[in-house]
Amino acid sequence: MANISAKMVGDLKKKTGAGLMDCKRALVETNGDVDAAIKILREKGLAAAAKKADRIAADGLVSVLKDGNTVAMVEVNSETDFVAKNATFVEFVQGILRTVIAFKPATIEELKACKFDGTEYTVEETIKDKIYTIGENITLRRFTVIEGITSTYIHGNGSIGVIVKFDVDAAVAETAEFVEFAKNIALQAGAYATPYLDRDHVPASVINEEKEVIMGQIKNDPKNASKPAAIIEKMAIGKLGKFYEENCLVDKEYIKEDNMKVSQYIASTAKALGTSIKVVEFARFEKGEGIEKREDNLGDEVAKMLGK
Repeated sequence: MANISAKMVGDLKKKTGAGLMDCKRALVETNGDVDAAIKILREKGLAAAAKKADRIAADGLVSVLKDGNTVAMVEVNSETDFVAKNATFVEFVQGILRTVIAFKPATIEELKACKFDGTEYTVEETIKDKIYTIGENITLRRFTVIEGITSTYIHGNGSIGVIVKFDVDAAVAETAEFVEFAKNIALQAGAYATPYLDRDHVPASVINEEKEVIMGQIKNDPKNASKPAAIIEKMAIGKLGKFYEENCLVDKEYIKEDNMKVSQYIASTAKALGTSIKVVEFARFEKGEGIEKREDNLGDEVAKMLGK
């Protein structure tokens, strides 16, 4: 039987991220064969990942990485905020971003099949290894890649991430005035969860549904009982302005200036810089958005502990 030294255990821990006792057991089981021990630890990681797959991961991190004119944003979920703040987890998310920029996959499935940055393992294999090492379920939820002139914003410790793309002269984009303006637009996008860029990006089906709701509200008002259908429809169209203000980025009130819409801020900045500026695209990820979180009942938990 091989003599398993503390250095061997420590080296294996550095290579795999597994716990010291797990590393020692794997080395003992393989009689000191490091490659075989790594294989065992990876197999254990796969088993651990399968056991944790049904556990809800609604915390985690949204992060952004820029490389030249390419920007990637990703949301990776963990079960707890404690793990999301862990340096190992943060670096793991950065590795995913580097992988996204390197391969530019189109889907989550394609990304999972890519070789994780700087390794011979796929992203999916690396995720399963992290589940084993960290001890929580981890899910790669979504990502996006945007090319061109952009500005980004990350709120807090990665709770919200934003990328905004602009159509503007490249020379103007380098000026301090434009950089400040672009940061303000990214901040605006982060502050409010507006699903659409502008009115042209709202699907017709959404507008029609909203108009029907508004028309129903107008018709239910006794004061409008005698008004013709054409008038009621015009009234509904007029009220759609409120919908646009709440759901379109450029129709929102600008966060730093009262009585000014974002579209007006864009126009005034373009005029001051003597150029044209257009916001052509934006992406906003909010950590855990739409994920149904488990809510434990304290009474049930106590009863369970008491065997009732």
